[in-house]
This record gives sequence, structure tokens and C-alpha cells, in this order.
Amino acid sequence: MLKQEELGQIGGVNRNTQGSYEKGERNPDAAYLVAVAAVGVDIMYVLSGARDISSADELSPAESRVLANYRALPEEDKASVRRLTDALAQSVSLRSETGSY
Repeated sequence: MLKQEELGQIGGVNRNTQGSYEKGERNPDAAYLVAVAAVGVDIMYVLSGARDISSADELSPAESRVLANYRALPEEDKASVRRLTDALAQSVSLRSETGSY
């Protein structure tokens, strides 16, 4: 993760200007956006606060199938799937913390 000063240097601005961008006090210009995009910054997030899904890692075919199946479910079933996946993830996390597999 880049520090505020490092990101400012990449974008060609000083730390104070970078801070004002992050606080929403000023808006970055196009040259800044192009420069920080070159190091992987999600420009959609910078401008709108919403993540650009296309900039995320590509889904594998299996992940795409799971997502498509999830989206086809009624809301009640989606809630069940979320509870199940939360429980599975918590179980894996606990096992990795204790070293028991």
C-alpha cells in the first residue's frame, strides 16, 4: 500500500494536495489520474467512491458459475448461502489460527 506522500509523488502533487484529494476538498486533474492509474489505483473509486468491478481480478469459470447461480436465487436463499459461506470462512480462519486442519 502506498503512503500518502508516495502517491502524491507519483501523481505529481505534494503531500498536502494529496491529502486534500483524499478528504474531498479538491478534485484531481486528468494528469494526476493518469499517473496514479499507471500504478494500479482504481480511478473509478477515486472519482466516485465506487469500486470499478472491471479492475478487479477476473473471475475463474467456477467463480462465475457460483456467482451466476447465486444471482438466480430468491433473496431468502441468498441469505442462506451468505450464512453458509460466512460459517465456512470462519471455520477455515479458526483452523488456520490454531494450526488444526
